[in-house]
Amino acid sequence: MSIRFQELGWCRTPMGELVLRRRFDPVTRREIDEIKLGDEFLMSSQFTDAEVELGRLATARLGDAADLDVVVGGLGLGFTALAVLEHPAVRSLTVIDALGEVIAWHERGLIPAGAVLTADPRCRFVHGDFFELARSPDGLDPAAPGRRFHAVVVDIDHSPRHLLRPENADFYTPAGLRRVRDGLHPGGVFALWSNDPPDDPFLRALGESFDRVAAEVVRFPNPLRGGESTNTVYLASAPE
Repeated sequence: MSIRFQELGWCRTPMGELVLRRRFDPVTRREIDEIKLGDEFLMSSQFTDAEVELGRLATARLGDAADLDVVVGGLGLGFTALAVLEHPAVRSLTVIDALGEVIAWHERGLIPAGAVLTADPRCRFVHGDFFELARSPDGLDPAAPGRRFHAVVVDIDHSPRHLLRPENADFYTPAGLRRVRDGLHPGGVFALWSNDPPDDPFLRALGESFDRVAAEVVRFPNPLRGGESTNTVYLASAPE
């Protein structure tokens, strides 16, 4: 019999109380890992289909390209990062997270994905604010100013409209998206997870700077509510 509830990690952050917990779910009969920041659920292993598809769809769109350098904004429980590393052409993965304790939980093995991510020489964690780095003229890699990536994959806010912090809003504007585009190689991919249905104004903003803009709806079973739930993965390609 699994323990019904465990608190594996806790700390105060400038954004609120951060908690890593594991609980036994009586409906699905399995253990669920969750990260909460204040009252917000940052990540849960209850439903991971869209987080996995985010990484897979982003790398699949790059086709047969080789020696891919990818950046993931938002570590969470690591499902998107793991999906990116499944692609055999990925040469390097930089994972940026503003919460140093989340990185430490992975490095200490408290989060199951951490053992795989920390053992893979292609993967590097960066403790930093993804949105601040995206605004910087030096780009997303503090160790290599001006570095470009083949894919920028983001899972931080709940959606372009529902933000963890209001100061993130400029990232989703045409000016913010142009900065993302400028950090990509020609033909590079921008991918974004959203908990909400496709948003037409955001798609139009993407279309001002990117080609092949799409919103993929990811469907997955929800045994808690019955039937299906959906998330959205936005995909866009930098001009060739």
